[in-house]
Amino acid sequence: MSRDTERSLRDDGMSSGSVVEDLEDLALGDDYALNPDFVALVVDAADRGDAERLRELLAALHPADVADLMGFLSAGDREEVMAHLDPEALAAILSEIEPEIREELLDRMSSATLVRALGELDSDDVVDLVEDLEDDKRAQVLAALPDIDRAAIETSLAYDEESAGRLMQREVASAPQFWTVGQALDHFLAAGDDMPELFFDVYVVDPSHRPLGGVPVSRLLRHDRDTPLARIMEPLTEIPVGMDQEEAAYIFDKYHLISAPVVEPGGRLVGQLTVDDIVGVIREAGEEDILALAGVSDVGRDASLAGTIRSRLPWLVLNLGTAALASSVIGAFQGVIAQVLTLAILMPIVSSLGGNAGTQTLAVAVRALSSRELNAANSARIIGREVATGLLNGSILALLLAAAVWVLFQDPRLALTVGLAIVANFFVAALAGILAPIMLDRLGRDPAVSSSVLVTFATDFMGFLALLGIARLIML
Repeated sequence: MSRDTERSLRDDGMSSGSVVEDLEDLALGDDYALNPDFVALVVDAADRGDAERLRELLAALHPADVADLMGFLSAGDREEVMAHLDPEALAAILSEIEPEIREELLDRMSSATLVRALGELDSDDVVDLVEDLEDDKRAQVLAALPDIDRAAIETSLAYDEESAGRLMQREVASAPQFWTVGQALDHFLAAGDDMPELFFDVYVVDPSHRPLGGVPVSRLLRHDRDTPLARIMEPLTEIPVGMDQEEAAYIFDKYHLISAPVVEPGGRLVGQLTVDDIVGVIREAGEEDILALAGVSDVGRDASLAGTIRSRLPWLVLNLGTAALASSVIGAFQGVIAQVLTLAILMPIVSSLGGNAGTQTLAVAVRALSSRELNAANSARIIGREVATGLLNGSILALLLAAAVWVLFQDPRLALTVGLAIVANFFVAALAGILAPIMLDRLGRDPAVSSSVLVTFATDFMGFLALLGIARLIML
């Protein structure tokens, strides 16, 4: 909606409520992505410093959409938008925004504004924001927080960065094992704002605050007030505070958990993980694997040119070295190529088909390793399956390509050479695609990061070597 359209709507006597509803319809497309016309309205209002218009536009958006909007704005426009958000909205947006943009906004915000925003967040989101602050500002913010909150944040920051302790929410709903349903409900009602903003289970604990079981809120509400919690509690899947976040995400997925208690080494309950946190971990892990397979890191849409180059150039340099090594095979067979020039036409085909086959196997292997579907117990069977798949696919494509070569060049020996080279390269592609990630995983390396370079090298090298070597044996 352009400014002229907007002005005509107002001139036609539309109420402010109708304008807001119209803006809500304009803000998002059918795919829930921000409409470019709406972004243009925000940019225009920010450039003009129109505070009233900005507040009206922002009111039409969910905090998650405002966080998305920040990625489409310049640094100056972001600062203008942030100035017109109340602490609650600001807190919700900071917890949703892209890390690179969030760091920039945190640097620009005053410590006082940040402290007010942190007061609206759960402990897990507070820790996530505080760890992004520069040391000086972090010290200022922590000093301004209440002693209890500061101690809790410092304790969480002491845990490893990728651990459950860093991810967990410290607020939990717990009750002694001797309480009844009625006592628990009365306590939660009286606690009011001191209760966690989001929880799915009430953890039944012993005098040492160690969880004995859990009562889902849905079950709690279906029983009489006199029912002891100990009678209706269910077994819990506990998450150690030092467990890796991706390991915790695997447990959530495997056991279909909505929440889980986080415990210290002695078994004491110190927090909880909820499914909204785990969804974020799963999404980030998936994005990292996809980018790693391409040899890049998540530099984000607001990344600098230098950052983008640094994330990609090292892998391209490594690929240059492996490509040069593979090409050395061609140099060793110059005489063969000089006598059978047709081989120069066929070499890229053999190499490319093998590379695609290896990439398919590699993608399947990396996914299976990340989802724990591939391990020592079944690796032999999976390797055998992938090799058999490679040989069968290679044989089918070998017949097709050999037939085409026979028709085009009327040379049965060349057709046989190409067919055998395809089968050999597909065999190597399957082995490299499955073995490279398995070996890297067992060495403690991320299989998604380096495997693609190894597979590409293996299929290029073998493609050239098989075609030219077989040609020397059969055709010369």
